[in-house]
Amino acid sequence: MSTTPSVAIIGSGPSGCYLAQGLRKHWPEADITIFDQLASPFGLVRYGVAADHQSTKAVTRQFDRLFERDNVRFAGNIRVGEDVTLEQLQQAYSVVAFATGLTQDRKLGIEGESLPGVFGAGVITRRLNSHPVVEEGPTTFGDRVVVIGNGNVAMDIVRFLIKRPDDYEGSDINDALVESYNAARAKRIDVVGRSVVADAKCDALMVKELGKIEGVRFSTAADCTVPEGADRATSGRIEAVRELNELEPAGNVDTEVVFHFGYAPEKIIGETSVTGVDFTPTTSAGEALHIEAVSVIAAIGFELQADASQMFGNDVPQLTATPETGRFGQGLYRTGWFKRGPRGTIPENRADAKEVTDEIIADVEGGVITTLPSQTGFAALPESVQEKAVSFVDWQRLDAHEQATANAGRIRTKISDHAQMVAIAKNN
Repeated sequence: MSTTPSVAIIGSGPSGCYLAQGLRKHWPEADITIFDQLASPFGLVRYGVAADHQSTKAVTRQFDRLFERDNVRFAGNIRVGEDVTLEQLQQAYSVVAFATGLTQDRKLGIEGESLPGVFGAGVITRRLNSHPVVEEGPTTFGDRVVVIGNGNVAMDIVRFLIKRPDDYEGSDINDALVESYNAARAKRIDVVGRSVVADAKCDALMVKELGKIEGVRFSTAADCTVPEGADRATSGRIEAVRELNELEPAGNVDTEVVFHFGYAPEKIIGETSVTGVDFTPTTSAGEALHIEAVSVIAAIGFELQADASQMFGNDVPQLTATPETGRFGQGLYRTGWFKRGPRGTIPENRADAKEVTDEIIADVEGGVITTLPSQTGFAALPESVQEKAVSFVDWQRLDAHEQATANAGRIRTKISDHAQMVAIAKNN
């Protein structure tokens, strides 16, 4: 029996790529394949990180080297449970690891959530990133918008709502959606979160970034006093909110952003569409809050997509978060948000992938996992899967096309039709 495993990684976002990096370093000769349902790699970086945060997206350059230099195979356009079964992967590979993330917006769980005019922040972010597999919907939100949540994703949404088309220079934003939104921009945005300022989930830098945008007035009734003994992150966040509150806007003010801390959504009001939202205080000092609104954008986290169980066929495992281990079956592992829940940034996913890498290495070298002679990796998969797969060289063809056809002031114009993406990648 071989002590060098063959490894299939499902999901080509940061978690999957970091896992492949660690395993490749330990096993230079291992057959490692990263699968993705899309023709493009990099998952969260390409479609989840805000389009105007290109410095964050630059992490893909190190992942390019993973495929170009380190001989890790990319197999895009392959959906597990549809194009290839988990059983087939386990027959071909001795280790199968899932790095599929959590992509479905978490539900608010309150009355009125199904009304027209209620959106998930993840859906909006993917639309702005030209994701080819995302439900269509309106690109305007009315003049009064309530954003529920005070984490970094909520700040991304607020930044989109207050920016102008000219503010996206050097990005890969979906210009059609930006132009459509700017034809009927929001005039007032209320940002409401459960936590008080000290405990809010947003980073200070994300808050400060809002203050650089012209034509916006910010306000809050929150206490922005830094408590004694507060750590650097807490102090920075409170100071950033206070600075926004005291900021004298540049240019003509046409947008107002009001932050409310310490309120939980109770009910979305409306009969045929949203007219307002009722909130209850999460602290004893607060009072009930009602905010008029035309639309609501929920940015309270993510959960497992409804169709995820099809990846596992009839043998559906327990899919609750297991931060303490990546192992969830014989030769089966997971990493990133799919393992520990929707918490943490890309660097934290890197640390998590390192832990799962060490766990896989220990299991293989401890004899918990053995590689059968038939488990040769990609070559052992059905020919139909091998032929359908989009390789990294194919992706580079699509990548070059998107850059060559970029709109003025953009680094690329993404193709949002997946069939077209595949056709360009395969030069059909």
